[in-house]
Amino acid sequence: MGDTPEDTAFEEPGSLRFLRRLVTALTLVMIVGLVTVITLLVTRLTSEPDPMVLPASIALPEGATAAAFTRGPDWLAVVTGDGRILIYGLDGALWQEVELTRPE
Repeated sequence: MGDTPEDTAFEEPGSLRFLRRLVTALTLVMIVGLVTVITLLVTRLTSEPDPMVLPASIALPEGATAAAFTRGPDWLAVVTGDGRILIYGLDGALWQEVELTRPE
């Protein structure tokens, strides 16, 4: 009657030992990856963004109203309500005007 689990020496198979170590290693890798992702998110979201450089004013043509605005690396674009795209430099000077037409 001495066959209790404490009395018998249990020898686990090699494949079970390998599986246990593999699961432990994968758990550690997942923890390290999660900590890395959280750290990158915190550092990126709390850092100060680069200030947006905009000219003090932009002179739109007579009668034009701005409908949309976007900024490129060294240019600004203003879409007007009458179907034009006005491209300006960062100094506020007009570079180009593009007329939008609908395809037929």
